[in-house]
Amino acid sequence: MKKYKSAIDGHLDIFVADYEETEDGEMAKWRELLIHGDPEGLRSFAKVLLKLADLNQDDVADLPVGAREHYHLRPNWELSKSSERVIVGRIDAKESGRFYDRYIPKDIRKK
Repeated sequence: MKKYKSAIDGHLDIFVADYEETEDGEMAKWRELLIHGDPEGLRSFAKVLLKLADLNQDDVADLPVGAREHYHLRPNWELSKSSERVIVGRIDAKESGRFYDRYIPKDIRKK
């Protein structure tokens, strides 16, 4: 049996933080995704992202048409024990290049 090799070397912690703040009687709540790591962990995460970005999905034989390549990052395997489960993947579908329906593009006029 082949030994599992994590895609992430070093230390990487990914979690969601909930915040709330009251100003002038108005309550504001928001969430942030925090990604922290040591240099080795951040570099290996960057390699995973670059591998996904550079992949030609049309050349992946076992990826069905319309699917999107992705990787699962799991606590205590690729990530720290304190991390959340993470799926990082392509937004564009194989062959069609379509984005999934829930995607709302950023407003470029705000810049």
